[in-house]
Amino acid sequence: MAVAAAAAVSLMVTAVNWLIAHWWVLIVAALVVLLGGWAWWQQRTQRIQWQQAQARALRYELMQLDGLAHRQFEHAIRDLMYRDGCTDAVQVGGQGDLGADVKATDPFGRRWVIQCKHRKNGNQGAAVGTPELQVLNGTGRPVHKADVVVMVTNGRITQPGRAFARQQRLHLVDRQVLAQWAAGSRPLWELLSAVPPPRRPTAQS
Repeated sequence: MAVAAAAAVSLMVTAVNWLIAHWWVLIVAALVVLLGGWAWWQQRTQRIQWQQAQARALRYELMQLDGLAHRQFEHAIRDLMYRDGCTDAVQVGGQGDLGADVKATDPFGRRWVIQCKHRKNGNQGAAVGTPELQVLNGTGRPVHKADVVVMVTNGRITQPGRAFARQQRLHLVDRQVLAQWAAGSRPLWELLSAVPPPRRPTAQS
């Protein structure tokens, strides 16, 4: 053990003395590290900018949304929220989702919980009614702590369902509103009425 330790110390001393004698090697190594770090940062910045540009350009037509599977529809809604500036938008739908398929925080600090009901046949499919909205109402605020609770469908919503939503301050995105949102550049909160005020100050406030 002592011999090995002595050999290790001797090797370290030799290496240090060599570096002292060849100090320019350290400068070259530092420059290589700096240049490599700068190149990595540039690539990362460009990738983020490209992803952001893609998100801002995201558009869907109703026929595209109609052709999606239910889980794909949830992902599309998540991506639209991300396009609108909700950088933490996440798809959480699945078994045991407790009425939440997409969660997001908008640039104004409001927490959104969205339930998605995809209809393969669009308006010809089964209408979203009061029972589905009751489930969402029972979990949106009490369980998920949402500021804005939304039902999104590419189909229809019954009149009793609409009445229930107004009573319980639920927001509805039916086929018509979805078409405007998915095909345009306006964020969802500009298309809905009676959305809660921002949680944090904004440039407009």
